[in-house]
Order: sequence, then C-alpha cells, then structure tokens
Amino acid sequence: MLGSTLLLTLATLAGLVAGFGREWLLIADWGAGAKTDAFLVAMFLPEAIRVMLAGGLLSAAMLPLWQRADTQIQPLWLSGQIAHWLAAGLGLALAIAAAAPLLIGWIGPGLAAADRERGVEVLIWLAFTIPGFLTQAVLTVPLQAAGRFLLSGLGSLLFNLPPVVYLGWAGKQADEIWLAQSFLVGSALMALVLFPSAWGFGWRPWLAGAKGEFAQVWRQLWPLLLSSGASQGLALLERLTASLLGEGSVTLVNLARKLVNIPLIALMGLNQVLLGKMSGEGEQSRLRLMQRGLSICTRLTLLPVAGLMLISPLLVTKLLPAGLSQGPLPLLLALFALSIVFGSWNALLARYFYAGADTRTPLLCELSGSGVQAVLLLALPAYLGIWGLP
Repeated sequence: MLGSTLLLTLATLAGLVAGFGREWLLIADWGAGAKTDAFLVAMFLPEAIRVMLAGGLLSAAMLPLWQRADTQIQPLWLSGQIAHWLAAGLGLALAIAAAAPLLIGWIGPGLAAADRERGVEVLIWLAFTIPGFLTQAVLTVPLQAAGRFLLSGLGSLLFNLPPVVYLGWAGKQADEIWLAQSFLVGSALMALVLFPSAWGFGWRPWLAGAKGEFAQVWRQLWPLLLSSGASQGLALLERLTASLLGEGSVTLVNLARKLVNIPLIALMGLNQVLLGKMSGEGEQSRLRLMQRGLSICTRLTLLPVAGLMLISPLLVTKLLPAGLSQGPLPLLLALFALSIVFGSWNALLARYFYAGADTRTPLLCELSGSGVQAVLLLALPAYLGIWGLP
C-alpha cells in the first residue's frame, strides 16, 4: 500500500508545486488586489468541480460498479460512461457560461462593477474546462481498479502547467483571458494523456453503454455529490464573505487555504489507494485497512500542522511575494492549519464507507458538520472580521 501511495503522492505533490507556483506568479504579477480577486472569484466554480473530482467523487461511485461488471461488458461500460460524462460536462459548461453574470454576482458580491464584468468574461472561458475534468475522472477508474495510480495522479500537474508557463512568460503583462485559455489547455491535457490507457481497457468511441448503467452511477453519485457540494458550499460562503471584507481579502484567504490544503491534497493519494484496495473486500478486511490508513494518516499530518503553526511567518516571508508577511496572512495560515488533521480523518473514514457502496452515512455526517460551520461563518466575521473565517 505504501509503495502505491508513495508514487501517487509524488505525482500529486508535483501538481501541488505547479499549483502553488501558479498562485505565487499570480500575486507576483498582479498583486493582492481587485484584479486578482476578480480572477479568483471567476475561478471558484471550475476549481471547486476539479477539487471534488480529484478527491474521488466519480471514482468512488464508479469503482464498485466497474469491478462488479463482467470483463466482456467492461469495454461497453467504459465507452458509454466516457461519452455520457463528456456530454454532461459540455452541458454544464454551457449552463455556467450562460449564467456567468449571475454567478459572479453571487460569488463576489463585493467586487466593483468593472471587476465583475471582467470576471464574467473569464468565467465563460473557464467553464469549458469542466468537460476535461469529468472525462479525466472517468478515465482514471479502470486504472485505479488495476492498481495503476501514477498516471491518474498527474492530472493536477498537467492542469497547472500551461498557466504557470504563461504567467512566467507574460509577467506583469499577463491577460486574464489568455490565462483562462491556458487553463482550458491544461484541462484538455488531463484527459488526453489517459486515452491510450483507456484504449487498452477496451474503450472505443463507437461503442455505447446501456442507459441502466448510467442510472446506477447516478444513484451512487447523488449522496457523494451532496456531501462534496456541502463542503464546497462552505468554501463558497467563505469566498463570498471575504469579498465583503475589502480589496485583497479574497486573495489572502485563498492563498492561506491553498497552503493549508497542500498536505490534505497530498493525502488524497493515500485515500485513493485505500479506496481501490478496500473495494470488493469484506467488512473485516476493510476495517483493518481503514485502521492502518488512519494510523499512517495521523503520523503524516501532525508534523505539517505543527510546522505550519510554528513557522508560518517565516514560510510566508521565504515562499511568497514581498510584503505579504507584514499582513494578516501568517496568522491566517496558522489558524487554518488546525483543520488539516480533522480533514484528513474525514476523507479517509468516508472512503471506508464508499468501498462498501454506502454513500449515505458520510453524507449525513458531512451535512451536519457543514451546517454548524455555515452558521459560524455567517456570524463570526461580522464581529471578528477576517479572523472569523478560520
């Protein structure tokens, strides 16, 4: 398990480095101001969908179904699912593009009118990253079932590489629309690199799956979607509240979240390996794997939490553009770090239930916790300002 986890974690960390480089270059080129805030508001919805899928939203629903399917049926099943989710992604992209003015107004109510208009233009382009995200998520399912985690773990790196190259090349002259288009290229790369492997598993573009197979996936997916949606709803509420706290607040909160999420996203490798190993196992075997995973997870998270809390001012000074260490970011980072251990436990425990085809128990836990957090997010910033967000 550790060998597979290590390979996937290394691939994920490479993507995290590219993602952190993207954030660093964005602030270095544009500063922590209104322009960056507007782009991050436009980026929120596509990025939320990508993060949910990277966390195993589709694979958790589809892995048990793929493993139960007869080997002769699997090529038809895979081909049908790819076509179905590509079409779903295109439909969702068109809907988001059409509703872009409304969505930008909801996510960033504190943006100035000119920044809001630019955010709408950016979101229209970014919406069309979604078909690539969904297709990539489907293509990873047979790879994970076969224990081949490395290639599927390169998605974040491939997605972030084109914008990093563009921001590094354009510098302070970087244009929001060109940057959005570079993200579109990255989303296409995520899926394209997996198609040769899909061909090996029997995918053919002219094959079609049965409607009942799509219905099975959707039945498994709805509880997962509601659970992930609750988590992203909290992130949306946090982004909305930050936009009302003044220029640059969205950028600072986003950057603190990015830094804190690095250990959590790195642990997705362990979670996905565990999901692949637990799927199809008996209850006792799943329980033993889950206990082992919790032990590894706790040891891996305690050190990053302590480190982030103790050296956050030094970390901000050394790793981020000049000037940010004098603001609220170091303390924000230290406060957000407390969530790492609990977040890692939640993700791993959820996969224990997913492997047994139980998607409802994690949903109930997620919704109850999210409800408490939402109430606190609405109340505390009114009295504590930006310090109420962590």
